[in-house]
This record gives sequence, structure tokens and C-alpha cells, in this order.
Amino acid sequence: MKRLTLYLFRHLAVATVFVTAGLTLVIWLTQSLRLLEIVVDGGAPVYLFLQLMVVTLPTFLSIVLPISLLAAVLFTYNRLTMDSELVVMRSAGLGPWGLAKPALILALLVTMMGYGLTLYLAPVAHRELSRLESLARSEFSTVFLREGVFNEAGDGVTVYVRRRMPDGELQGLLIHDTRVPGKPVTINADRGMTVEGEAGTRVVVFDGNRQEVDLATGRMSQLYFDRYAVDLRIFEKQFAERVPDARERSTADLMHAADDPDLLPFRSRLTAELHQRYTSPIFALGFTMMGVAILLVGEFNRRGQSRRIVAAVAGVLVLQSAALGITNLAVNNNAFIPLLYVVAAVPLAVGAFLMIGQRLRGSRGISRFQPTAG
Repeated sequence: MKRLTLYLFRHLAVATVFVTAGLTLVIWLTQSLRLLEIVVDGGAPVYLFLQLMVVTLPTFLSIVLPISLLAAVLFTYNRLTMDSELVVMRSAGLGPWGLAKPALILALLVTMMGYGLTLYLAPVAHRELSRLESLARSEFSTVFLREGVFNEAGDGVTVYVRRRMPDGELQGLLIHDTRVPGKPVTINADRGMTVEGEAGTRVVVFDGNRQEVDLATGRMSQLYFDRYAVDLRIFEKQFAERVPDARERSTADLMHAADDPDLLPFRSRLTAELHQRYTSPIFALGFTMMGVAILLVGEFNRRGQSRRIVAAVAGVLVLQSAALGITNLAVNNNAFIPLLYVVAAVPLAVGAFLMIGQRLRGSRGISRFQPTAG
């Protein structure tokens, strides 16, 4: 029996690794499209792009793992059914719980990994990701001056760039500055470039004019220039004063948020984030329990169990969507937090009910685990 258990566990573990790697690669590719702009458009070093890619991994791996494990369970048990291996194992004395044991052991391991990710690694990764993005915005600001659109360069500053050259030169500049109340400034220039210095980020523009309107008197002053510098240090001020997001805070900070009066306006969001970290890893065990129950309870069909697989996938989609929706509701109203635990417990309860019910029927001699020709 131990050999059969190890045999199933090995197949499940290998399938989980491959599915996780595949999903991770897909998500990485979608993320890289956004992060690659820092390297291609802004001239940021490649190492910064690689760092950004690495720190994104823990932020989505806790969501990918339960889904990968379920996919591995459905694939492995369905393949063994079509190859009649499960029929042989049942003939050797393995019941539904014996067949499900390797999957449940692997699910417990994945659940523990999930808690390690959500409680410790993911918050650290989120903080590092925010730090690196802030670094990119402050040191490589040209990334965020995209051509053909109006770029918000901070509170009260809008920059339009008609075209960006490969050497970093900006052509066709329009800058609208409303940082001084009652005196908006509009700058038109033929070309310009960003300059990084100790004083901060500046845009140096050439061959243009500066128009300032005094809204109190309605008078406009105009200045023509050959060279003019526009201060964009608003970037650095904005990132220095940014309030850390709930996902960036450590679990200990979330647990003691009620003791910090400065966090009172964000307490609802922080509490919802804490309970979301507590419940999300449970889905690895719940999805696995539901998956093995759906595939192992009832008659075997050597032609495959596509209907059951579709039912399991549909159930997972509904539960995952419900968890996401309830999390969003709990951010504004913590009264919805208990529903997070309910949703996490539903697949466990459904799977246990089906497995225990089958065991009771089998003990009465009404077992339906006979192979069918399908």
C-alpha cells in the first residue's frame, strides 16, 4: 500500500510542479509587458527589470498554487482512470480514502507553503516591488512621459509629449502646471529632455514660450525662451509621503493595527487584508478535497470523467470569484469577513460529505465503485 501511495504522490507532485511552472510563466509574461517599459523606453538597467520580475513571484504564487494543485489532481486521477490503474488499485484493497491520501498529504504541504507566502514572503515582496517601482519612477522618470498622451507628473502637473526619440530627447512638449494656486502656467516647447541631478528631476525645454495667467486679475504674461528648466521634484515628494498599502504591511502590523491611532482611517482595509491572508491558503486543501471526492465517488468510467472535471472546475471558479467579491466587500465593511471563512470551508465540507457518505454506503455493502464500460 505504501508503494501505491508513493506512486500516486510522485505523479501528483510532478504534475503540480509542471502546472505551477506553466501558470507562473504565463503570469510572468503578462507582467513583463508592463515592467519591460522601464528597460526599453526609459533606459533603466536590465538588473532592475530582473529584480522587478523576481519580486512579483510571491505576490501571485499563493493564488496559483491551489489552482495548480487542483489541475494536477484532476489530470492525474483522470489519466489513471482511463488507463484502468485506479481499478487495479481498488482491486488491491485501496478505498476512496486510500486513493485520496497522497493528494491530501500534498495539499497539506501546499497549504503550509501558502501560509508561508501570504503571512511572510508576499508582504515583503509587495514592499520591495513598491520600492523598486518608486525608484524607477524617480531615477528613470522618462519612462512615465509617454508619447501621444497627457501624463500626470504629480499633483498639478500635466505633460504632453508628441514624440520621444531613441536618445531620450522629447519633441513637441506641452506642460501645464497648476501647483501655484490661482496662477496656472502653460509651457510650449519644440524639444526637451529630462535631467537627473541632486536637486531632483527636471525637464529642460528649448525654443518655446511660457504663459502664466493671474486668475484674480485676468492678466496673462508671456515669456519666449531658448532654454528653460521645469522642476518635477513632485515625483520624489509624492513617493516619500506615500502611505504603504495593506498588502505591503507585515502580518504583525495588521494584527496590531488597532493599537495605532494613525491607522484608524485604514483599519477596515487592514483587517480585511489580515483575514484574507488567513483564509486564502485553505483553498489548496479545500479544492483538493473537492476534486478527489468528485472523481473518486461513484462509478468509474474508463472513457474519462469529463463531466465531473467540468463540474469541479466550475465549482472552483464560483468559489474563487465569491472569495474575491467578498474580500472587496469586506474592505469597506468588516461584517462580511465571516463569509471568507464560510467560502473557504465550503469545498472542504462538500468533499468530506461525499467521501464519508461513500464510505458509509460501502460499509453497508452498497458500494458503487464498480468499473463500467462507459
